[in-house]
Amino acid sequence: MSALQVERILPTDSEIARPYWEGCRLGELRLQYCASCDQYQFYPRILCSHCGASDLSWRAVSGQAAVSTFTVVRRSVSPAYAAPYVVALVTLDEGPCMMTNIAIDDPQKVSVGAAVKVAFEPWGADYVLPVFCLVD
Repeated sequence: MSALQVERILPTDSEIARPYWEGCRLGELRLQYCASCDQYQFYPRILCSHCGASDLSWRAVSGQAAVSTFTVVRRSVSPAYAAPYVVALVTLDEGPCMMTNIAIDDPQKVSVGAAVKVAFEPWGADYVLPVFCLVD
């Protein structure tokens, strides 16, 4: 009988998101930027979510954010995800909101409004994901 191999769920690869994933592999958080309305957006799309224009490019951003809301997962959905872990919505300094993990040993230290900064963690063989850490 073979041992059960536990794997994490991998993101879906797409042409439109490729610059985002390439940035993550390089340790750089990239967002789409609309030159027509001077706004950033996340998640990647073919049109600006603010004005509908197609004048989008990719830009590296600060990676600074604030926790908007969060939950502590205390019972893992799978052995691939060690509990407890923090799932959060963070609002980036550039405006967009992202769902992410807060990489922290003590989930009790996380609070709404807490300042966080991006870090990157390997996720499977081909992906690196952005996570956020509390700013000291």
